[in-house]
This record gives sequence, C-alpha cells and structure tokens, in this order.
Amino acid sequence: MAKYYLGVDGGGTNCRVRLADENLNTLAEVRNGRSNLQIDGGEPAFKAISDGTRDVFAAANVDFAETRNTFACFGMAGGRMDSARDEFAARPWPFAGVKVYDDIDIAHAGALGGNDGAVIIVGTGSAAMAIVNGQRHQCGGWGFQIGDQMSGAILGRELARYSVEAEDGLVDASPLTKAVIERLGGDNQAAMGWSFAVDLDVKIISRDGSEGCDDALIGRAPAEFGKLMPLLIDYLDQGDPVARKMLDIQFGYVDSYVRWFQARNAKVMAIVGGFGQRIFPLLQHRYGDFVALPLYEPLHGAVILAKQNFA
Repeated sequence: MAKYYLGVDGGGTNCRVRLADENLNTLAEVRNGRSNLQIDGGEPAFKAISDGTRDVFAAANVDFAETRNTFACFGMAGGRMDSARDEFAARPWPFAGVKVYDDIDIAHAGALGGNDGAVIIVGTGSAAMAIVNGQRHQCGGWGFQIGDQMSGAILGRELARYSVEAEDGLVDASPLTKAVIERLGGDNQAAMGWSFAVDLDVKIISRDGSEGCDDALIGRAPAEFGKLMPLLIDYLDQGDPVARKMLDIQFGYVDSYVRWFQARNAKVMAIVGGFGQRIFPLLQHRYGDFVALPLYEPLHGAVILAKQNFA
C-alpha cells in the first residue's frame, strides 16, 4: 500500500500545499488562499487547506481516496498558541494523521534537513528556534507591536523614525534619510500622514462601541515598513553612514539570539527569510561557520516533519 506525505506552509496571504511520496519526492504542489490560524477562528485556513488538498491530489493524478494513506503536517502562521494548533488539528481532516506546527517549526526542519541546530527567520517578521538533543527552544516572534526584533518591519520603522529626526535636524542626515523622506511623501508632514493606516478625519467607532481614534492610531502594517529594506540595502552598498548605523542595530539584535542559541549548545544557525538571506554575507563575516543558508524551503520542512511524525 502506497504511503503519502502532505505538507502545508500556511501564511497570512496564501498557503502552499505539497504532496510527496514515501521517499519525499514531490508529486505536485499548489497554492491556495490565506491560512493564518488567528483569522476568523481558522475558518479561511481550513478552507484553503481543504481546497488545496483536493487540488494537489488532482495535480498529482492520485485518487483523493488515498488521503486515508496520507500523513499531513501543517506549519501555520498564527500557530504560536498551543490551543490554536490543537483545535485546528482536531478538525475533520481526511488524512491518516495530522500534526499542526507553528510556521517556524517547518522553517527549522527545512533549513536543517530535520536535524538539530538553530534557525532565525529574518523577513518582514522574525522568530527564532533551536532543537538541541531533542529539546526545543523558542524565543521571539511575538509580533510587530511587542517583538519581532531582527525583522525588516522593525528595522524599517527605526529607519523611518531616524529619517524624520534627521529632517528635523536632531540627528545627522544622509542620502538615505533624504531618500526615505522622499519615499514617504517629501516632508515630515507627509511622512506623518503616511504612518497612519486610516484617515484620521473619519469618525472611528472603537471595538467597545464608543467613539474615538484608538484603533486608527495602530498605523501602518509591518509589511509597509519592511518595504523600506531594499532602499536601505541599496544605500548600504553605497557606504551610506545611516545605512551602516541601521545595520549595527540589526547586528545588535542578531547578537542577542546568537548568544542565546550558543548558551543552549546549538552548533549552527540557519538564516531564513528574504532580508536575512540578503545580508547573509555580512552575517557570515561576523559569525563565521556558525551561520548557514537553509538546505530546503519551509514547505519541504513540513513534508520532512510529516514523515518524522508518522514514519
């Protein structure tokens, strides 16, 4: 009887579903809708994975009835909470077995091929995890408002703040700060307007039913700040002093995680995420062989974990 493994990389924008044979050879892969567990109680995620499962079996020309011989692993955005993962795993899936993980777990498994070591995600958001001698260690990844150090969103927000201060004359300006202000509208008043996600002239009804503007003050989404990272990298390549200052802030964040991992006897730290891989040569120069590029992508990590859990 054939055995199959199904992996899901579930993100807030879309999810990818991959079907593999018992040797982890990919048979088919599809993309479907958003799948963050914290959105609408996980309903969009359930629909995206259910539809994606039908699509991927069809794409692989495998009878859908073979789901009863298929073991699945989902790595889900919004999966940090144990209760959310358990509730999602308990839904009426057609598989022989289902395991639900936080998305960093599949990033770890993919980056290190299912072996021990550490991983940091350095993209729009950030998180960190290590497995050493069977022990799982996780930190960071608490979201833009209270965490996500190392992320492009946090560094982009810091760059925007610094550029506004430079425009006021509080700190030294540079070609980068001028370019940021130009990107945000041309002056500090325009930058301030950009920083809010809604029109403050519109009456806001708060979640408790009262009038106010608390919800409006949440401001721009993390990804909007992360979009400043290509600009920073361009000016870093040109030797811009503020770009270098921002990079020193980033190194300070990464240093904290390196020390944290090394205190737990991790021997390698893989760098996952677009921003992290863009600055990987700089990280390698700083940390040597302790850092590495990922072996595989997170989606393959989900397939690896499916086999490790249900082999």
